[in-house]
Amino acid sequence: MLMSQITIILPDNSTKVFDHEPTALEVAMSIGPRLAKETLGAKLNGSTEISDLRTVLKDQTKVALVTTKSPESVEVVRHSCAHIMAQAIQDIWPEVKVTIGPVIDNGFYYDFDSPFAFTEEHFEKIEKKMTEIVSKDLPIHRENWPIQKAIETFKGMNERFKVELIEDLAKKGETTVGIYFNGTSWFDLCRGPHIQSTGQIKAFKLLSVAGAYWRGDEKNAQLQRVYATAFNDKKDLETYLHNIEEAKKRDHRKLGKELGMFYFNELAPGSPFFTGKGATVYNSLQTYLRELYFETGYQEVITPQIFDVNLFHTSGHYQNYKENMFFTKVDERDFASKPMNCPSHCLLYNSEKYSYRDLPIKMADFGRLHRYEKSGAMHGLTRVRTFCQDDAHIFCRMDQLQEEIAKFMNLLNRVYDKLGMGNYKIFLSTRPDNRMGSEEYWDMAEGALAEALKSLNLPFELNPGDGAFYGPKLDIMFVDALNRPWQLGTLQVDPNLPQAFDLKYTGEDNKEHRPVMLHRAILGSLERFIGVYLEHTAGHLPPWMMPVQVAILNVTDRVNGFCEELQNSLKGHSVRVEFDRRNEKLNYKIREAQLQKIPYMIIVGDKEAESRTVSLRLRDGSEHKGLTVDQVMNLITTDIKTRSLQSSLAKSATTN
Repeated sequence: MLMSQITIILPDNSTKVFDHEPTALEVAMSIGPRLAKETLGAKLNGSTEISDLRTVLKDQTKVALVTTKSPESVEVVRHSCAHIMAQAIQDIWPEVKVTIGPVIDNGFYYDFDSPFAFTEEHFEKIEKKMTEIVSKDLPIHRENWPIQKAIETFKGMNERFKVELIEDLAKKGETTVGIYFNGTSWFDLCRGPHIQSTGQIKAFKLLSVAGAYWRGDEKNAQLQRVYATAFNDKKDLETYLHNIEEAKKRDHRKLGKELGMFYFNELAPGSPFFTGKGATVYNSLQTYLRELYFETGYQEVITPQIFDVNLFHTSGHYQNYKENMFFTKVDERDFASKPMNCPSHCLLYNSEKYSYRDLPIKMADFGRLHRYEKSGAMHGLTRVRTFCQDDAHIFCRMDQLQEEIAKFMNLLNRVYDKLGMGNYKIFLSTRPDNRMGSEEYWDMAEGALAEALKSLNLPFELNPGDGAFYGPKLDIMFVDALNRPWQLGTLQVDPNLPQAFDLKYTGEDNKEHRPVMLHRAILGSLERFIGVYLEHTAGHLPPWMMPVQVAILNVTDRVNGFCEELQNSLKGHSVRVEFDRRNEKLNYKIREAQLQKIPYMIIVGDKEAESRTVSLRLRDGSEHKGLTVDQVMNLITTDIKTRSLQSSLAKSATTN
């Protein structure tokens, strides 16, 4: 019996017709041999998920091929390279057992159950074997095995972790599993996608090894996690490896220690101590934001840190966020530290009555928040247990929603521009599986965010299922100087908490109405932001933010009187200045000031003291001689007052 014609639809709406259900690779082959050679996968029917090139396509399937030139193709390459790494390790050490090997940001890892400890000394041997596998250009093919066959096969290989995974799939109702072969002998349980052959791997590198628990549970077996990466060409790999080395130099934990800004103590895990210098950076950011709040109609409020847990039952945090909270008992009552400000702002809103003329109500709060992070997840300032956000909530009418979303995005763009953070991406995160509220509410909230972004002509990507449990959100992903994404700002449309707390306002019709609540942050956690920003700037914070803005360096003690006069004058203009009067050589003092990233170095010798001029050295190494005191004073104070990213002299020098 002949099968009717199968029509496949291409991105330009042209079609390819087959007398059978083709694979994605067959579609590529029908277009041309070169395209077929470069094809690594496909996106089907508008999905963002990459399907395997061996996927059999039904009639009227819309196909967008993923080739070596596609930005997302590196995911498929890394997925396959993880298998090649596992094959290489088992070729060298057959006693090692494999578990899972997913793709992660910028690379992949594979967890191994090994009788010996892997070290980086093993990497050269593993990479050599991987190169050998790649050079053989082994064909990669998939077989679908019945569950029982897969269990019996992996049991016979003593691969107990694979058996456990397959048994779990069986409990979920799966009857077959995907098995991918590299060549004819080595195979692994996997759903794909994978490339055509091992020879399509062009560049890879093993990076590090760490401990891990099977399925992330410390009660389970301890495994060894080998991290690695792969790219479509060697240049991309070289750039990435260069950025890794640069990232080590920029590590905010290293910079924080060198600049004396913060430290940690085991008696308060995950809770940073900010020194006087670090607090200056912290407070400078808050001062800037407070000025903007005053200008844009926010009222700063202060709310408690500990509440009866009934508050969090009402807000839904207890049901949906309990594992991330700290609890205690006082006077036989259960209390919890607040992980977010939103419930307390709902209480504050309900303490007064509002009419439609009063809205929007904008509450900003720099209160401390506490969230439980597992000890293994904490990382310097970027993952802590106690922190403060530039957090605010906007209670508005439905007809004000689009305007308030636009105002927030404009404010965020203004702040990011001031901080030199123009490279960011916007993701619209939609309803998660674990959520509160009706589908009607979620439809409205998601639609409002999408509509606002489109009207502002702001490009965005969908991030399905990653919204908060109470509402969809915009995640602002800042891309730093090393091309790394960081989630900082956020905007969340929430119709659910106003419902839970029975928030009301009196409308123009004298009837009660429900406000909509916007949760928003521009920098996010200040702790996290400072860590990210230190790495982005390599510690060269803008002059207005630096703990020490000016260092006065004397050449000889004979000029100390003039130096002290300069110091007092700068202090009178609220400039943070230090006079380095140590009996050291000038070059030593300059080097010390540069290591502290001090933006301005005023150098004074006999000639300068006599003529009442100075030599101004910037941290970029440029030097500007013969400046009058008034010129230097005006330059420095203007840079700080206008919150310039760098000295105006440095800008003009760059321009010229």
